[in-house]
Amino acid sequence: MTTRLHEKPADPPRTRPTGTDLLVGVVISFLLVQGVAAAPVASLVVAAGDSSPVAKAQANYTCDGLDDQAEIQAALAALPDGGTVVLSEGTFNCSGSIAPAAGATLKGQGPEKTSLEFSRNGMLNVSEEHVTLDGFHIAGSGYVNASTNTTLDLSQWLGVLTVYASGTRVHNVTGTADASIQAVFLLLHNPNIYAPILEDVEFVNCRAVDTGTYGFLHNAWGTTNTTIRDIRYENCAAINCGRYGAFNPWVTGFDFAEQNDIEGLRVTDCLAEGSLESGFHFEWNPAKRDCVFINCSSRDNGQKPCPEDYLLGDPDFFGSGFYLPGGQVSLVDCRAEGNGAFGFFVINPDGMLLYNCTESGTGRVSASAKPISYCILQSLPVSENPSVVMDHCRSLDSNGWALFVCGTNNALIRDFTMVNPAGIDGIGAILGCPSGELPVNSTIDAGVSNSTIDLAASGDRPQTLVYIVNNRNVTYSGRVVSDAARPVVVEWTLPGGADLTDLEVLPASSTA
Repeated sequence: MTTRLHEKPADPPRTRPTGTDLLVGVVISFLLVQGVAAAPVASLVVAAGDSSPVAKAQANYTCDGLDDQAEIQAALAALPDGGTVVLSEGTFNCSGSIAPAAGATLKGQGPEKTSLEFSRNGMLNVSEEHVTLDGFHIAGSGYVNASTNTTLDLSQWLGVLTVYASGTRVHNVTGTADASIQAVFLLLHNPNIYAPILEDVEFVNCRAVDTGTYGFLHNAWGTTNTTIRDIRYENCAAINCGRYGAFNPWVTGFDFAEQNDIEGLRVTDCLAEGSLESGFHFEWNPAKRDCVFINCSSRDNGQKPCPEDYLLGDPDFFGSGFYLPGGQVSLVDCRAEGNGAFGFFVINPDGMLLYNCTESGTGRVSASAKPISYCILQSLPVSENPSVVMDHCRSLDSNGWALFVCGTNNALIRDFTMVNPAGIDGIGAILGCPSGELPVNSTIDAGVSNSTIDLAASGDRPQTLVYIVNNRNVTYSGRVVSDAARPVVVEWTLPGGADLTDLEVLPASSTA
């Protein structure tokens, strides 16, 4: 059989477009492009049950004040990719959880005007990437453990807002919670919900106030991808967290590393105030890499009384403005004021920096037996040299020791100023480890070794302003001005000792 190919019919003659035709085509194309570019991202409006009649009339969904999460979730489900659900003014009573889709925005009218009140284990869960939350208040209460013999309920170990997924933006959101849930704002790596590394999350203008639990908490479950990284806080605050009732005895304002490692943390212009335990906090075991605080304030934290049997460095008590156990953490222009036991607590620093930091009034808010403004301890060997740099830092009117450096190797302290410390047992600052003051579980045999310390000290309240003890290869410089009975005392030095050649000691009357 022979197959014949059919010839294509000849095309009819084409007329050339005129100049007018071309112009019209260009204009139409331009208008179409402009129309596409100008098309707004789709949004849907949800009105609260107590919002105004005008708001309800303009809404796509209207709540009745009961199970309001249903209308909010329906609006989120109806959005196109990248759309926005706008919440009206008013209170949304949510007895269940809300979960925005990837790329969605949930936006209120501001935290003073729009409120999401969660009950019956309801939460706001971000388990998809690139979600934005903006402009509302959240509150959670009455969380219960609903576990059975066959199901495990972990609601109490979550947050009113729990972020599981990367690329989340949380702006202008305030929150509170009672003591029945672990946190108001929680970043949690849970591999059963979001397996990749949790990263690139931003909090701006967010506040946790008068809570029975942690304000901001990072945590990780499982054994893989447990590093949380590239997290930013700007102008955020944790106020009175755990002060009037607590989820557990260790509630802090900010806890950046509970069971997770942390890398690339930036905390700028943030405040921690009135927390049960630390204001800004890391746990001991996690790795901390490239963590930077700029212009942050921590005041009146450590409301919990210091245990009577407390040993320095015991990890079961914090009481600090900044609690920094190990790692690479930098504090620039930060302040600690009136905190219970410690202004700045540093242990096992491994490349840590404190620059232009100020402490005042440590020991004012609790009955700590030994309040310490700057406490720098080392109980284990570290690799970085210098292990810690303190530059242009100050202690003003401490109620205890202005500075305590114990077990520390390769420390560089420059231009440290201490003014009028009250002291403990007649001593204003201790540079070294007297008998009985080595940190818990210490493997270090010298108080301070291979270090440089430059200071300016003044005050007459303690009998001895600066006590240097158990030093090895430490060089001192600066000036001590005091009418105290024994302004500087040096005892029990090791080979290499303490070089005081450039440390000037003057009576206060000589500088009047």
